[in-house]
Amino acid sequence: MHIGSLIAVLLLGFVCGAIGRALVPNDAFEAMSGWKSWAVSTVLGLVGALVGYWIFTGLLGIGDSDKFDWGGIIGAAIGAVLVVAVASWGLKKVAGGRRLT
Repeated sequence: MHIGSLIAVLLLGFVCGAIGRALVPNDAFEAMSGWKSWAVSTVLGLVGALVGYWIFTGLLGIGDSDKFDWGGIIGAAIGAVLVVAVASWGLKKVAGGRRLT
């Protein structure tokens, strides 16, 4: 993987993670700030991109063979929304309603 590809993947992850966190109200990560918030957004976006790829390419047969591709940003954003919602629900269950910092 070239450095340009790595940077593009990280940017895709961050953008999709930010979209997912913006669309899910009261997510478990909203109290975070600084680099933690950026890192969590990026990781959630990357996992969301994989989930979106799996849903659209694996289950529905729509799309191409690139998992982290800017052409699949809609599927990646949908996957990120799902990942943020499920992760928030799970963390709130485990943490007993407390916010993460």
